[in-house]
Amino acid sequence: MKNFGDCCKEIEGYVKKCLWANLVWLYNSVLDLILYLIHVLMFKINPFWIELFYFLSSSSLGFLVLKVSKPKSITTFRPQNLDLFFTAVSAVTVSSMSTLEMEVFSNAQLIVLTILMFTGGEVFVSSLQLQMKKAKISQKGLLRHYSSTESYSSSSNPNIDQSISDHIELGLPTCTDQFEQETSCTCKYKPEYLQAESMEENQVWKLRCIKILSYVVSSYLVVIHAVGITSIAVYLKLTPSAKQVLNQKGLNISTFSFFTIVSTFSNCGFLPNNENMIIFKKNSGLSLLLIPYMLLGNTLYAACLRFLVFLLQKATRKEEFKFMLKNYGELGYEHLMTGVDSVYLAISVLGFLVMQMIVFCCLQWNSEVVGGLSFYEKIVGSFFQVVNSRHTGLSVFDLSAVSPGMLLLFLIMMYLPPYARFVPVEEAPKNGGGNLRRKRFDGFWERIMLSPLIYLAIFVFSICVTEREKIKRDPLNFNVFNIVFEVISAYGNVGFSTGYSCEKQINPDSNCQNATYGFVGRWSDGGKLILIVVMFFGRLKKLNKQGGRAWKFS
Repeated sequence: MKNFGDCCKEIEGYVKKCLWANLVWLYNSVLDLILYLIHVLMFKINPFWIELFYFLSSSSLGFLVLKVSKPKSITTFRPQNLDLFFTAVSAVTVSSMSTLEMEVFSNAQLIVLTILMFTGGEVFVSSLQLQMKKAKISQKGLLRHYSSTESYSSSSNPNIDQSISDHIELGLPTCTDQFEQETSCTCKYKPEYLQAESMEENQVWKLRCIKILSYVVSSYLVVIHAVGITSIAVYLKLTPSAKQVLNQKGLNISTFSFFTIVSTFSNCGFLPNNENMIIFKKNSGLSLLLIPYMLLGNTLYAACLRFLVFLLQKATRKEEFKFMLKNYGELGYEHLMTGVDSVYLAISVLGFLVMQMIVFCCLQWNSEVVGGLSFYEKIVGSFFQVVNSRHTGLSVFDLSAVSPGMLLLFLIMMYLPPYARFVPVEEAPKNGGGNLRRKRFDGFWERIMLSPLIYLAIFVFSICVTEREKIKRDPLNFNVFNIVFEVISAYGNVGFSTGYSCEKQINPDSNCQNATYGFVGRWSDGGKLILIVVMFFGRLKKLNKQGGRAWKFS
């Protein structure tokens, strides 16, 4: 007979087995739930809602961290919650609309804003989209029993291992058994992408190309930031006047360099000082250093990426790069364009800049806006200002003193999307360009969506309602043009603002003090909330390209 101790051990072993079985079941259930949620996220949910959730969650998290962190002078000024949330949204949507002066933020808060701008930049967000596309392609063809199959290897050609690995990741048939390979299996490594005879092999090439493209984009992001931060830091250390400004503001060179390059490349437009670039308008070298990063991170990103892939294809002779250049549409990465489109884009960007430069110099050359500057400083400052209208938002001049005609031209430039370009010939659909056919308006939302201009008109009208009392009392500052300018700036995620001047008040207020934050900083809470919606709407405007197409007015 078993003694009591043996019985206890048997019961303990049985309990452990049951507990382990339950834990395994729970683990498998949670894993299945996660996989199901990922599947729903990638295949069922519209990309608009995914990006909206990303920007909303990032803004909310940034607001909480900013609220917990202490500002520079907690005894004299404590930012309101709405202003902190507005700033977080402005950083994530790279809009640089401001309701607070930047110098109220401590060094820790500046780091938080830097992270928000970096994660909200278009290049970084597009790299996340590439990762999702890679996971989506893998998920579509994933068959788990292939993951345990013995992989066929060949020491003579390492590309075979990569092809077999991609087949396994996609869940496609692989030649893993030598007997099957010699008798029935027909799949073999295709050194030329044009030899792909089946949809499955084409999917393998897409997966491999998206992997490499994600590495290229990530490297592009890291290298440009590293070079930019280093160059700005060196310039500040070698230029006494610029270094003196930072010392007077109590700003660290490394913090300023990192913050400025991230803000410039992401096309946000924030700087850690109150005056933005106005205080550096005589430091033309700093302006020249920043101009390339504004273009490389936004309007010229697609053209530069295409050229970079072309150079890599010539240097490495890899078939994957050739596949990218010929089958750009199949990869589903909107920033990878055709060679012709890239040339048209570069020419259009240059044309817009030249046009603005000519108009700005004609209207402002002898005005007080550029007063006190030399000929060289005027040229560099003017070019810097017009580059920022698409879509960075840094200002080297006071926009409130700029002529109305120039402000109207800036307003038009801010409304244009980054990849607006002149295409003189109509392109026919190409086999390598993916599916260029427009979808029919089958969905409910596609049928009721309005055009962006109608939405902007609704936003302007709503703000005029919320600010109607201020429009009556202070019509010179709160005029309709300034409101429209602020709304278009938020929609274009630019950050230009005409500001607010106490000297323009018809009924002077002795307590009024001029501030360096934007015009929206003088609005009511309702107006600020509406502009927050405008910033989100502008950041997601590329997903509303079909808006208004279902409406007919004739």
